[in-house]
Amino acid sequence: MANETIFRRHPGNPIITAKAVPGANSIFNSAVLRYKDGYAGVFRVDMQDIGSTLHSGFSRDGLNWDIEERLIDISGKVPAHMRPGMGYDPRVTELEGGYYVTWCYYPGGPGPCIGLARTKDFRKYTQLAEVMFPYNRNALLFPRKIRGKYAALHRPSDQGHTPFGVIYYATSTDLINWGEHKFMMGPASWWEGTKIGAGPVPIETKEGWLLIYHGVRTTCSGFVYCAGGAILDLHEPWKVRYRSRKYLLAPTEPYEMVGDVPNVLFPNSAIVDWKTRQVALYYGGADTVVGLAHADIDELMKFIKKNSR
Repeated sequence: MANETIFRRHPGNPIITAKAVPGANSIFNSAVLRYKDGYAGVFRVDMQDIGSTLHSGFSRDGLNWDIEERLIDISGKVPAHMRPGMGYDPRVTELEGGYYVTWCYYPGGPGPCIGLARTKDFRKYTQLAEVMFPYNRNALLFPRKIRGKYAALHRPSDQGHTPFGVIYYATSTDLINWGEHKFMMGPASWWEGTKIGAGPVPIETKEGWLLIYHGVRTTCSGFVYCAGGAILDLHEPWKVRYRSRKYLLAPTEPYEMVGDVPNVLFPNSAIVDWKTRQVALYYGGADTVVGLAHADIDELMKFIKKNSR
């Protein structure tokens, strides 16, 4: 397949379509990780009213998924005027014995905000707060404290589809109140010249935090979303040690180029099998389906360093 320099698409792509949930229009941009003897995740499901909702899902092999028809069972600090479970583009981080979900939604006002919830079993969720400042997108938590504080990445936004975008690093002592916002990186290469945003939860390696992110360029026919890669300093992650000037994967397959939003390859989750050294990258295709691609983590790191600006 095209542009598979590092990542190789799964031959069964797309691995998840709208058929997985009755009444769904599309399923994409979802967050998965290892859970017990299999996998679990939080899935973005746009129903036939095109409302974006969050649903739990489970799998034994990471390929065949049972996604619940009902919205996630969430309580806590849910905005009173909102239907619980509304939201989109989740990320899930395993942290301190629990699983923390961040997602984008509109709890009040015209622009997007970030929700934060905790779960132990992907059956019941407790919303802790709205975090970061409005308007915001693409927020995720690091899987451990850094320099004694919780750490996150986020992208300040606006009321619409954001014709700009840079990634910031932030810290917190309680997961609720976030500060020390540091600029981390913005658009650089042509393929990401319009905006960028964090993708999967960063992966800790001896050489630093491996970050896979999305980059967007503007063309005559609209936005094109690709996946990029960077290696962040292990102790000061707001410092970028390496960053590939070449994309890792771009939309070239029909299910990535044709859909509700054409020409989108949106990386959302990455799972490493440390025995085989394989990274499984789950991504949204054309805002319609979920695709899967694999890469050797050592080759991926070498590629980023070799092509670093």
